[in-house]
Amino acid sequence: MDNRAGEMMVFVRVVEAGSFSEAARLMLMTPSTVSKLIARLEARLGVRLIERSTRRLALTGEGQFYYERSQALLAQIDETEQQIAQGGAEAEGLVRVTSSVTFGTTALEPILPAFFEAYPRIIVDLSLSDEVVDLYLDRTDVAIRVGKLQDSNLMARRIGETRRRIVASPAYLARHGTPRTPEELVGHNCLGFNFRRAMPVWPMREGGRIVERMLSGSLLANNGETLRRMALAGVGIVRTADYHLRGAIARGELVELLVDSEIGEVDDIHALFRGAQFLPARVRAFLDFTVPRMQAFLAEG
Repeated sequence: MDNRAGEMMVFVRVVEAGSFSEAARLMLMTPSTVSKLIARLEARLGVRLIERSTRRLALTGEGQFYYERSQALLAQIDETEQQIAQGGAEAEGLVRVTSSVTFGTTALEPILPAFFEAYPRIIVDLSLSDEVVDLYLDRTDVAIRVGKLQDSNLMARRIGETRRRIVASPAYLARHGTPRTPEELVGHNCLGFNFRRAMPVWPMREGGRIVERMLSGSLLANNGETLRRMALAGVGIVRTADYHLRGAIARGELVELLVDSEIGEVDDIHALFRGAQFLPARVRAFLDFTVPRMQAFLAEG
């Protein structure tokens, strides 16, 4: 295996397997052959791609760049060969997608039936979680992110924006009273998130200044859907995205609170993906179909 595509394939498999020996087992090669191929690749490029240790492998900066490009090029080769073999058939294959639970259930899932009808050869592997995943480590093609984007080499398509609302059910308010000021929230059951990046504070406007109120309640959840359901059940007060709450507010199932005290905090929503020039057709088809429809969903509010 002395061609560049072959070296790329071995390199990618080593990175994804996490070791030379495991990559060798998967590719039916000997560990020494795999090691020699990687060494030859590094010698040809004149840089070290992988830092070796007894415990694990770690990519250098050059190695990460080469891995991303190699992965995209190999995917493009596979896709080209598949399309030629099938006479230029439509996009097909697996698209791994992750989204927050709330946005996934309210904005993305309703689109999928029409997407599957338009692209019957594409399989969507959908994971819903409010935890931030690493697209490279988890081999994810598209991640729908709500909030400020971190600096990265990922590409992004902006979907829109959302703001937070504070709500409770009429039944809860009938039992416990309606808070009229941010100070009165302290005596209420305020439900929150439990993931690492969540802070147990609600920023509120009080007397012309912004104050971060430290609040607590009987439930911490790892997704907004659970909080919404608990609010509907009369358990407590929640603060979460307006696109997720607006239907229940319109039906009178939830009541918006402290509108004048909200700071108008806005979160951007993006679809993140790896690369652009070598984007596989199946991923491009998913983005081109879903992003405009998710934008329209947000615009309805």
